[in-house]
Amino acid sequence: MHAADRTGPEQSNQRLLALLVSLVTLTAFAGLFVLRSLDDNRLTSWQWAFGSADVVWVFPALAVGIVLAYAVSRISVPVRWLAPVLFVSSFMAAALLWGAPEVIVDTARYFVQAKYLELYGVGFFLREWGGEITTWTDLPLVPFLHGLVFTLFGEARIAVQVFTTFLFSGTVVVTWLIGRTLWDDTVGGVAGALLLAMPYLLTQPALMLVDVPAMFFLTLAVFTTIKAVRDGDARFLVAAPAAITLAMLSKYSVWLMLSVIPVIVLVHFDRDWQSVLKRAAVIGLATILLAGAVGLMKFDVVAAQLKLLWSYQWPGLARWEESHVSTFLFQVHPFVTAAALCSVAVALARRDSRYAIVAWMLLLVVALGVKRARYILITLPMLALMAGYALREIADGRMRRFVVSCAVVSALVTAVFGFLPLLKGMSAANLMAAGERLDAMEVDRVEVFTLPQERSIVNPAVLVPILDLYTGKRIVYRDGALTPPAPRTIATSPLRFTWEFATPSYYAAGRSEPGDAIAVIASHADQALPDRIGTRIAGMRLSGAFAVPDRIFRFKTFVRVYHPP
Repeated sequence: MHAADRTGPEQSNQRLLALLVSLVTLTAFAGLFVLRSLDDNRLTSWQWAFGSADVVWVFPALAVGIVLAYAVSRISVPVRWLAPVLFVSSFMAAALLWGAPEVIVDTARYFVQAKYLELYGVGFFLREWGGEITTWTDLPLVPFLHGLVFTLFGEARIAVQVFTTFLFSGTVVVTWLIGRTLWDDTVGGVAGALLLAMPYLLTQPALMLVDVPAMFFLTLAVFTTIKAVRDGDARFLVAAPAAITLAMLSKYSVWLMLSVIPVIVLVHFDRDWQSVLKRAAVIGLATILLAGAVGLMKFDVVAAQLKLLWSYQWPGLARWEESHVSTFLFQVHPFVTAAALCSVAVALARRDSRYAIVAWMLLLVVALGVKRARYILITLPMLALMAGYALREIADGRMRRFVVSCAVVSALVTAVFGFLPLLKGMSAANLMAAGERLDAMEVDRVEVFTLPQERSIVNPAVLVPILDLYTGKRIVYRDGALTPPAPRTIATSPLRFTWEFATPSYYAAGRSEPGDAIAVIASHADQALPDRIGTRIAGMRLSGAFAVPDRIFRFKTFVRVYHPP
């Protein structure tokens, strides 16, 4: 009788709390929508993603999602199933965004490097990386892996998307492992799930970029180092230097974040500092040998890249920035950011030195004033762990799961109903549509012509590899000696690489044939064709004109495809 009396008020309180969380979820979204002018993200700003008409459909979707989240919160996943559930659910969530086009021209660099490996093999790639294979400020690991994917599964964008999404889901699982190792399954499970509460992050596995793989290798390096330092297990003493080296070979910005390694060592001094120091020495020496061996093979290339990073990329951070308000409130769900901030007070109250490991990277982001979402992306697993550390304080397991589920649902609604239509509405989608049309044509090759960009300083030649990514047809292209802008015009531009990017030789191989299809990439739908192109398409039938307008960016991509007679 007394137990029943207690249960009634508890259930009533739980329903009231659930109602409150639901209202806060809806209010948070409404508040972000009203204040969307504060979002200065350069790719998925709420200003562009949500117009007054769009939000009419979003709120009902969010309301339905909250109801589903409440139903899901009743399910307590057994620990033994936690990793598979996190992996599969994160993979499915990211796959919802695979329809987005390649909206960042950096894709061209990574595709070209990967294709060199596919066409000429691993030996050529390793020998010519930094030589015939133009590298800009790219490190070799991710293009190398992309090239292996092409070699094994064919040169198809979907293969790269599956691979990148696999690494994204792997990051979710490794984040859980870090939380479980430092604290418990609750912190780890919540942190892993909260990586799905970041709408900007959900858009990235669809793109052929290095950011998600770099995030995976950095997170893996942190986990394996923690295990090696804590336990001294021989397997992790081998795995940690390998993971750190892989992380170093993925992206230069990871190097700064790997300063967390000494923090991991210092935090564990209270266990057995002599053993910890010996393990750290083994990890450090092995990493120096591994990374050093790779670095020495390409010392001149790496030295030149570091010089460019110091003179161009580092000063550029101040010019290419996005506000932390944008990144941590609009591009990451506010529940995650609020919980992460609260976690600081919880850790200080408990004097928990382990917290320094997960807080270190975000501290660097704030201290160094890093304000570009793409550069912050690799630290997001640590932000999720900070939030998970705070949300563990919610004693009611179902209510904790409901809060996390509401954040995830809200992020999915934002990404699917806001960001995905925005990305599909950019003119970059025209290349994807043109690639699909070319694949449907009964031709073996397509000759590509590029017209100058009239309102942007982008070198249009960089668009050819992106078109190649979308089609299985062989591409023939000659850049036509496009005239670059004045050096001082592009010296500080984030698009400078497009003019220093060498068109790969494999596009210039072969002559034009009467049976080739023709694709013309222009900067607007009515751009006049030079005489040489007009002569080339004489007698050919227009097979498709792809002109999705882009009302946001000056850089626009329109494509006309011609079928041979």
